[in-house]
Amino acid sequence: MQDQELALRLASLLFEKKAQDIVVLRVSHLTILCDYLVIASGRNAVQVSALSDAVDQMMSDAGCAIRRSEGLREGRWAVMDYGHIMVHLFHREERAFYSLDRLWNDGSNMLDLPFDQTSPD
Repeated sequence: MQDQELALRLASLLFEKKAQDIVVLRVSHLTILCDYLVIASGRNAVQVSALSDAVDQMMSDAGCAIRRSEGLREGRWAVMDYGHIMVHLFHREERAFYSLDRLWNDGSNMLDLPFDQTSPD
């Protein structure tokens, strides 16, 4: 499976699990750290933790081992490094503070998502 397809599948999984403000950015031309960033918010620490569990299960099923992770226990900001794809799961306040969406978005690298986030739950 291609990295872009996997990143979009992760975004769909997060959408199904009721994550909010999901963004997938292609950053391979901006950094050597990874090729794609998947960024999403949870409503509270419990949801952020549940989202990280779902992501890790899906990536494990896809044969992608996690290289590093931080913040999983606290549930405020979890970063999960799978090599070519990094997943950032935030509590809303931390997401607003760090503003990774704006930091890594160059105006042309946001991927179109296969779902509509504007529709109500």
